[in-house]
Amino acid sequence: MMTRTLTAATLVLLLTLAACDRNAPEAKPATESQTVAPEKTAANDKEAASEAPEAGQIDLTEADIKAAGIRTEEANEAEVHERIAVTATIQANQDRLAHVVPRVPGRLVGITAKLGDRVKAGQTLASLDSIEIGEAHSAYLQADSQFRLAQADFERAEKLHAEQIVPEKDYLRSRSELEKARANLRAATDKLRLMGVPPARSESAVSVFPVSAPFAGTVIEKTAVLGELAQPDKSLFTVADLSVVWIEANLFEKDLGKIKVGATVGVSVAAYPDELFKGRLTYISSVMDKESRTIKARVEVANADGRLKPDMFANAAIDTATAGKALTVPTSAVLLLEGKKTVFVREKEGFEKREVELGDNLGGRFVVKEGIEAGEAVVVEGAYALKARLLKSKIGDHD
Repeated sequence: MMTRTLTAATLVLLLTLAACDRNAPEAKPATESQTVAPEKTAANDKEAASEAPEAGQIDLTEADIKAAGIRTEEANEAEVHERIAVTATIQANQDRLAHVVPRVPGRLVGITAKLGDRVKAGQTLASLDSIEIGEAHSAYLQADSQFRLAQADFERAEKLHAEQIVPEKDYLRSRSELEKARANLRAATDKLRLMGVPPARSESAVSVFPVSAPFAGTVIEKTAVLGELAQPDKSLFTVADLSVVWIEANLFEKDLGKIKVGATVGVSVAAYPDELFKGRLTYISSVMDKESRTIKARVEVANADGRLKPDMFANAAIDTATAGKALTVPTSAVLLLEGKKTVFVREKEGFEKREVELGDNLGGRFVVKEGIEAGEAVVVEGAYALKARLLKSKIGDHD
């Protein structure tokens, strides 16, 4: 009896399980889309990455480019000369330098020029009172008076002699006196002029005279002190024409065969690190220094604005006769970005920053050793606007 009961229960359980299998939804095979979903996701990510701008690239519309004042220039190769770099010192043009001294002793009674003043040719720098000048001017006034009196006597005697009123000997004596008075006046005049004082008529002798600038220039030294006695062997002022300065350099023996007088020279100083002053080699010494084994050379550089000062240290790059091709860009194209010398290059998508390795500064243009190629469009105006946009975008990314 118990066996039948178990058999019936088992049968009911099997029928129930079969019914459940028929009612359950069929398991569908994995669709194609479901199996390739991971691959599509990776492709989409790659495509999105390609559409995003690369690091260091700036996308701008034509309107933005125009508003920022951006201008490009094609980088081309140009012929450049090999350069010899030497250290140098700036000196005043010795051909246009004067120590101003009085020709006679005198006491300084007035000083009108100060150290650093720019003066004109003939401008009074100081006034001196001199006993010798006073005596010489007194002698001049006396000689001038005697000359005028002798001239009047001669004119009267000449008229009377023509009318046969005075004898021949009186006429000849008056003429002799006139010639003698003329000679004395000429001697007194010359003495004043040799003292550096122009002769002038006055009621009394004048002992004060000016000390003047010999040419236009700058007062670079001043020792004149009011009230002191000035002597002909002591300079009161030093005036230098600094519109052209000399760059004194020493050349090594091994470089002599590469350069010659007339070569172009680029001069740089620490005060203006981004500027190159152009000059010309005007002198190479005929004598070598025995101790340093170098030869002195001189470069002349225009200095109309007076920025180059005597005794400044300088670096001079002298062009040699050897020339070659090199890629160059304007100095305005190069800027510092994160401490590296960088230029911006125009690409189809926008502008790309490029780190560059620079060579010589050729005066307005840098030689580029690495970083760009010939024919690429380099930004020469508006580079700082691109730099600002790039830095702004980086700040946004960090946010």
